[in-house]
Amino acid sequence: MGKASVKENKSVYQLAREELGLSRAAATDTMDEYGMTEYRLVRIEDGSTTIQPDDVYAMAKGYNAPRLCNHYCTHECRIGQEYVPEVTIKDNVHEILVNMVVSLESMQQKKMRLMEILADGKIGVDELDDFIHIENELARIAMTVEAMQLWCEKQLGENDALRQQYEAYKDRQ
Repeated sequence: MGKASVKENKSVYQLAREELGLSRAAATDTMDEYGMTEYRLVRIEDGSTTIQPDDVYAMAKGYNAPRLCNHYCTHECRIGQEYVPEVTIKDNVHEILVNMVVSLESMQQKKMRLMEILADGKIGVDELDDFIHIENELARIAMTVEAMQLWCEKQLGENDALRQQYEAYKDRQ
C-alpha cells in the first residue's frame, strides 16, 4: 500500500477512495470492468482532468458509494445543478423514514388546498404563497425518496447475494 496522501482540499472522489483505505492501484482493480486506469484516477483526484459521468459511475460502483453520483449531478453537471437536489445520504434509515412520514402527513393536510389551486388549471396571484409552500413540501418528499433510494443502493452494494436476488426480481418485472 502506498503512502497516505497529505494533500489538503481533497476531492470527494479521493475521500471516498481513502475512506475504504484503498490505494489508487487497488481502487482501479475494483473498477476493472469500467475501464478506469490508475493514471486516469490520479488525474481525476488531482483535478487535472474533467471528470466524466462514466468515471463517476465507475467510482460509485467500485467504492459502493452511490452518493458520488448525486454529488456529480449537483456540483459538476450543469443540468443537475439546476434540476437535481443535493441529497445527504444518512446511515440511519429510521431518520429517513421519520422524515418521509412527516412530509407525507404534511402533504396529506395540504392536498385539498393544492386541488383548489389547480382546479382552474392556473395559479392565481392570491394562491401563490400557498402554492410555494406546497411545492417546497413536495421537494422535501422528493429529497427523502432520493435519500431512501441511495440508502437502499448502498445496502444492496454491501451484500452480493441480496443484490443478485434484487436484480433477478427486477428483471422479472
